[in-house]
Amino acid sequence: MKNKFFLIILISLILTSCVGVGSKGIFGTGVSIAFDPRSVGTQIDDSIMQKNLSTRIILLDKKYLISVKSKVLDGRIFLTGKVDNPEEKLKITKMAWETQGARSVRNDIKIKEEFNFKQSAKDLLITSQLRTAIILNKTIKASNYQIDTYKKKIYVYGISRTQNEKDEVIKEAKEILDVENVVASILLVKDLRIQKD
Repeated sequence: MKNKFFLIILISLILTSCVGVGSKGIFGTGVSIAFDPRSVGTQIDDSIMQKNLSTRIILLDKKYLISVKSKVLDGRIFLTGKVDNPEEKLKITKMAWETQGARSVRNDIKIKEEFNFKQSAKDLLITSQLRTAIILNKTIKASNYQIDTYKKKIYVYGISRTQNEKDEVIKEAKEILDVENVVASILLVKDLRIQKD
């Protein structure tokens, strides 16, 4: 009798703990559906485009799984990462343009150089500092932004609710010590093709 009671409690705990804990949003895109200003249909389209492109890039060469990142916002494709030579960069750019539904492609992929631990650690620190700054800033919806740093150059991708929020993100990025440049690819909600009601 006690065993059945404990079994029922254990099963109920397992089943109830599975509900509503995911914060990755639809298809693991990193932005919760409830807070994303894009319509659900646009989120799904962007997610499918991103998964399709990522799969094709990885099929080209498995090393790109870690070295190349893609982000799709409202049909606009953003590429970051590092490749060994310019030909690889061109192949990936061509793949991005061949993705069905692509409206534009921004390629910020860099050509690899010798690994520099000090530089990589500095880039990671800069990314962490900016992520912390936008999380603590109450005027910024931090989950709407993706941040990459390469050689003290910050790349910020995302969707801003207002022009003031976009300006605030850029200001936060520029205030970080040792940042040489900020490349902001931030869309405004009003510029999206289809907006959430």
